[in-house]
Amino acid sequence: MCNSTPSTTDLGLTDKNHACSCGTDNHGGAHSDAGEAKTEGTVREHYLIEGMTCSHCVASVTEELSAVDGVESVSVDLHAGGTSRVMVVSSKPVPVGDVRAAIIEAGYSLVTV
Repeated sequence: MCNSTPSTTDLGLTDKNHACSCGTDNHGGAHSDAGEAKTEGTVREHYLIEGMTCSHCVASVTEELSAVDGVESVSVDLHAGGTSRVMVVSSKPVPVGDVRAAIIEAGYSLVTV
């Protein structure tokens, strides 16, 4: 897990090309954005998923992850044919096994390092 602060612009937008201080932006499993503004009790985790190619893929992954206990929202940065980045916002830490099971149920695979 990397805990570097994401690069932001004067408008407060996060640079999606930001590389973490660990020297890579290709994290397997989860990536915690410790530098993001957080609401008390809110957890944001990023996951990398392979195999997504379209909006139907995004909808399938979003539906399965949204059904996991504690998940409040899911957002997907689709990279068709490559590795897509998914952010899961939850009210409590979600076990990575639950995330992996939801992604597999949707028909995709969680990238691990």
